[in-house]
Amino acid sequence: MSTSERKQPVLDPPTERGQRTRQKLLDAAEAVFGERFFENASITEITQRAGVAQGTFYVYFPDKKAVFVELVRDLSRNLRRSIALATAGIADRLEYERAGFRAFFDYIYRHRNLYRIVRQAEFVENELYHWYYRSWAESYVAGLQPAMEANQIQRMDPEVLAYCLMGIGDFLGMRWVLWNEEGLPDRVFEELMAFVERGMAPVTAGAARRQ
Repeated sequence: MSTSERKQPVLDPPTERGQRTRQKLLDAAEAVFGERFFENASITEITQRAGVAQGTFYVYFPDKKAVFVELVRDLSRNLRRSIALATAGIADRLEYERAGFRAFFDYIYRHRNLYRIVRQAEFVENELYHWYYRSWAESYVAGLQPAMEANQIQRMDPEVLAYCLMGIGDFLGMRWVLWNEEGLPDRVFEELMAFVERGMAPVTAGAARRQ
């Protein structure tokens, strides 16, 4: 079993207090790994940032790598949840992309360390790094495929399209969210959506004949 798949001693604490403590540790780990990077971070720093005794850490995680792995998974879950809430009830795929991209940029604005942490995963636990992007792509494909079948967007290889869209979001977020404390400007967002909408819009019958 790989590190990215192994179970933690307490993934879902049975009490509300335990869940709050575990979340404090994950929030602290997000800050420490983002600022200090995995190699330089310590469990002591994480527990001090969380405001808990060092021994409490081991109730929830066996070691530093374990909390890092769970942190990546937790950030991925929370980001997906934010996008799911923002896109709930939207049937049109192009409108879904607009709401989804907005939710993505809003989330990473609040969690800038996500970029640094995911990039560290390539060296801390390479399989986890692959899982992060592959699971995102699989989820994306699951939404794009039916939209193509419904002629809401152009028919193309859904996996290729998924990675293209992920790459666009990743690099625009890096340039205008990670490097810009004010977040993604509206003009950049509208440029992005104009590009996405033109590239994904279904081909009309007349346009198809001209091609």
